Amino acid sequence: MALDVVLDTCVLFPAHLRDTLLRLAEIELFVPVWSAHITDELERNLIEYRIAPTAVARLTALMTEAFPDASVTAYEDLIPSMTCHEKDRHVLAAAVRSGATAVVTFNLRDFPAKSTEQYGVDVVGPDDFLLDLFDLAPRA
Repeated sequence: MALDVVLDTCVLFPAHLRDTLLRLAEIELFVPVWSAHITDELERNLIEYRIAPTAVARLTALMTEAFPDASVTAYEDLIPSMTCHEKDRHVLAAAVRSGATAVVTFNLRDFPAKSTEQYGVDVVGPDDFLLDLFDLAPRA
């Protein structure tokens, strides 16, 4: 049974990493989770990086089409109670609401253990996450 994992904006931004993660989700090594906050931030950042807005909209539409159950909703009420870094509270709230077991992010310092352990959410960098998936399913 694949575990639900929140993908933070920072790991969805680089095309090569986004592609790798979503391909692994596609073969059901994990279930990707994201929120409207995450996809909105992704869209803003890609447009700021000078990717055409139509291409960005197509990207997020294709992500939604490929993973229709990835979007978590009704997490906003949890945001104020999260104790991680203020800018990442929406990420932890999405993880808690969705029942995700992990958040994959480059921003490890923004999620101190005292802010996540009470929810049973691990915060892991993309390199360690990919190595864990390799250990779990080396043939895949």
